[in-house]
Amino acid sequence: MADIKGAIEGRVESLLDRFTSALRLGDADFSSVVSEELPMSSIGEWLQLPPADYPMLRELAHEQVFTQELLPSASQLARSDVATDQLRNYFTALVRDRRRAPGDDPISAWLRTWDDLESDREAADEAVYLLALLVFLAAPETTATLLSTMVWLLLEHPRQLAWLRAHPEHVPDAVEEVLRFDSPNHVISRVATEDAMFAGVHIEKGSMVHLMVGAANHDPAHHIDPGTFDIHRKAAHLSFSGGIHYCLGAPLARLEATTLLSGLLRRLPGLPGLRVSAAPVWAPRVGFRRIMELRVATS
Repeated sequence: MADIKGAIEGRVESLLDRFTSALRLGDADFSSVVSEELPMSSIGEWLQLPPADYPMLRELAHEQVFTQELLPSASQLARSDVATDQLRNYFTALVRDRRRAPGDDPISAWLRTWDDLESDREAADEAVYLLALLVFLAAPETTATLLSTMVWLLLEHPRQLAWLRAHPEHVPDAVEEVLRFDSPNHVISRVATEDAMFAGVHIEKGSMVHLMVGAANHDPAHHIDPGTFDIHRKAAHLSFSGGIHYCLGAPLARLEATTLLSGLLRRLPGLPGLRVSAAPVWAPRVGFRRIMELRVATS
């Protein structure tokens, strides 16, 4: 994270410049101008992917996620299958290219690491492909939603936003409360590795278990007045899962969110009356939240 922090800060300033310019023409869609761009460019620059591929890869990530929905339709699963095939082709080709011409990028480094552990080059390439795909998919989907949700909630709570301007050292706390209050991912699924009894319910080995992260984050046994958005609270949450399943991209998501929020706070004096000008447009999903459009305006 330390290696890419400067690049993310520069990208945030560039995107906020673009956002500010768009506001001069009327209301602007924060999601498309900023939220969708920052995670894709951050992970793309880190993995050294061609910028010309960003729009395609972002759209494939949005399509692929249907396979992780709670109750996907047949058509959604078909779209997910197509996107998954295209992503596999893209990243397996990328791994082949990096093996043929290694550089100073993470994928080349992972290949060198796996080659030290695995004598079978084909197995090593498969492992690196899976890791690269996992790291990529953690970025453009859920992080983009986190960024839009963060701006939406804070603009809808102007007194808390004003307090945060006066106390910017609490930006990380605000990000954690956003993650708790409206997690980008409300449902995660696991397969039971053995027979188990949980809360009086017998779970058979091999059964699929759906865990309601959004509900857990609003558990009144763990949070006072959980339905209230409050950046002053110390917000423990399960939005990044836990244990061996803890989100690999959590540090990157937090870095992008805190950098963006800090940058936006610095610009608020030049954006008088910044407000949400229309209700957010949400994708029709259950598990993976996505704000497709967040229109904002100034006075």
